[in-house]
Amino acid sequence: MSAEKASGGGTVEYIQHHLTNLCVGDCDPVTHQAAGFWALHLDTLFFSYLLGAMLVFVSWNLSRKLSADVPSGFQNFVETILDFVSGQVRDTFPGHNPLIGPLALTIFVWVWMMNFMDLIPVDLLPVIASFLGVEYLKVVPTTDLSTTLAMSLTVFGLIIYYNIKVKGPLGYLKMFLFHPFGKFFVPVNIVMSIIEELAKPLSLALRLFGNLFAGELVFLLIALIGATMAVGLGALFWLPLQVVLDLGWLIFHLLVITLQAFIFMVLTIVYLGMAHTSDH
Repeated sequence: MSAEKASGGGTVEYIQHHLTNLCVGDCDPVTHQAAGFWALHLDTLFFSYLLGAMLVFVSWNLSRKLSADVPSGFQNFVETILDFVSGQVRDTFPGHNPLIGPLALTIFVWVWMMNFMDLIPVDLLPVIASFLGVEYLKVVPTTDLSTTLAMSLTVFGLIIYYNIKVKGPLGYLKMFLFHPFGKFFVPVNIVMSIIEELAKPLSLALRLFGNLFAGELVFLLIALIGATMAVGLGALFWLPLQVVLDLGWLIFHLLVITLQAFIFMVLTIVYLGMAHTSDH
C-alpha cells in the first residue's frame, strides 16, 4: 500500500499497513499480528540476516586486501571505526577480555546498518514487494521489538555468565542478598537487585526500539503529506514542504540512528564491565 493509496484508504490503514510485519506461523488471520510464541516475522529475519551477512562478507573481503603501505580510503574508514570502538572499550571496560572488543564492534556496526534501513523511502521496498506478491513488509529490523529484545537478552546472558565466572556462584548470590543496603535489609536487597538486573536488558531493548519506531512513524506521517494534501494547485505548496520536511528529518535521523547504535554498544560494555568487577 503506497502513500498515494492512503488518500483513498485512510491514513490509519496506511500507517497500520506499513507497521505490520510479514508474519508466518501462529499469526492472527485478521490483524496479521503474532498471536503466539510460534510466530515468525520473516521480513525482520530476512533483513537482519542479510545485513549481518553483508557485514561478514565486507569484513572478509577487506581482510584480503589490507595494505599497511598504501591503505585504501575504505580501509582508512574502517580503521577509524576500529580505533573509535577500541577507545570506548579501553575507557569503559576494566581489565581485559578478548571478547568485548569484537562484540562491541559487531553491535555498533550491525545495529547501525539495521537502523540505516529507516532512511530508505518508506514506500520503496514495500511497493516492490507488493509486485512480487508480498503483502506486508517492514524493512527496519530494529523497529521490531523481537529484534531488540533478542539482542538485549543475548547481552543479558553474557552478563549473567561473567557475573558467575568472575564473582563465583556464591559471590553472585551475595550481590542479591547484600547489595545495595547491607545485611540488615536482605528482602529489600533481593527485590532491588532483581529489578536492577532486569532493567538492563529492558532498557537496552526498549530504548532502541522506541527511538527507531518513532523515527519510522515520523517518516510515514511526512509521506502522507504528499498523498492526502498535494491535490491540484495545493501540490505547489505541499510537495515542496514534504521534500523539505523529509530531508530535514532524514539528516536529523541519521544522527539518531548513529547515536542509538553507539548507546547500545556503550551500555553493553558498561554492563559487562560491571559483571567483571568483584566488588559489585
